[in-house]
Amino acid sequence: MLYGVCNLSIVPLRLEPNDTSELVSQVLYGEVFKILEQRKKWRKIRLAFDTYEGWIDHKQYKEISNKDYTSISEAKGVYNSDLVEFTQCKTTKQLYTIPLGATLNSLTVLNHTYDGNTITNHTKSDKTQLISTAYLYLNTAYLWGGKTPFGIDCSGFTQMVYMLNGYQLFRDASQQATQGEALSFIEESEPGDLAFFDNAEGLITHVGIIMENNHIIHAHGKVRIDRLDHTGIYNLENNSYTHKLRIIKKVI
Repeated sequence: MLYGVCNLSIVPLRLEPNDTSELVSQVLYGEVFKILEQRKKWRKIRLAFDTYEGWIDHKQYKEISNKDYTSISEAKGVYNSDLVEFTQCKTTKQLYTIPLGATLNSLTVLNHTYDGNTITNHTKSDKTQLISTAYLYLNTAYLWGGKTPFGIDCSGFTQMVYMLNGYQLFRDASQQATQGEALSFIEESEPGDLAFFDNAEGLITHVGIIMENNHIIHAHGKVRIDRLDHTGIYNLENNSYTHKLRIIKKVI
């Protein structure tokens, strides 16, 4: 088995080994992964954090040892807490831009230094901190497969907010809906709980983070705040429901 680490800011993770293939997620700076398959210009990988799989360009990672992979993946996460920061290569002195949520556990194997602000998840944050973190992504444009303040999808948003507070969610909304304890009513929920929504076929396709006073923050066009009731999400700008409520889960 081969192993790798993302040595660039934001690397696209694609469904198929092709530059025009669907973006299913992103690999952020410092994330480590297993290499499952090799082709001439592509590598199929499985991320250590959430076991998500996809294809990356063979030029957009650095190979690491099994020992380094294990050490980094089993350590408590240390993340960049600023919207944008830089690391610097010790040898070339070149700067590397990194986004909010970039993993800094890999600095040693990348031979990089970092002087910015960090979040270290030696202990899990209080649940109330989730909303403060969610506000960091407010007005971020919606991007299918995105995980950063420069473009994010609904489940990427919830996953990153939880990750920065020391909690692990799966990557997709349908997967996240299998986690935690189901609540019967909105009145039982607390800020930080997750609300899931389904489509006409009954498939869960959307997720957001519940706030106080029957509001929800979620990624739909952009990361935005809307009203939430037993029917679903109500958009005050166009006076209509945009999503049908399926289930509320308490993960923390």
